[in-house]
Amino acid sequence: MHLAMVHHVLHLASGGLGTSGNPFHLYNLGALTYGLAAIGPGIGIGLVFGHAIEAMARQPEASGRITTYMWIGFALTEALALIGIAVPFFIK
Repeated sequence: MHLAMVHHVLHLASGGLGTSGNPFHLYNLGALTYGLAAIGPGIGIGLVFGHAIEAMARQPEASGRITTYMWIGFALTEALALIGIAVPFFIK
């Protein structure tokens, strides 16, 4: 059901897949998709580093361990952005 709705929205957004007169074509949809997909990881990375700095300020003796978990959290969050940039290429 959800996939059918997405296909319908993509079809309408692209102007019926080839209808002239609509400035929003299917090839612009990839840029829009990545723009929306980058919002979540951007917020997540900000939260990861912000909370890591806050944790290091509260417990300086645990900064090494906090830094390790900070980089793991950054890598997992950044993976979402990389998936988001790859998905528009597979939509075509």
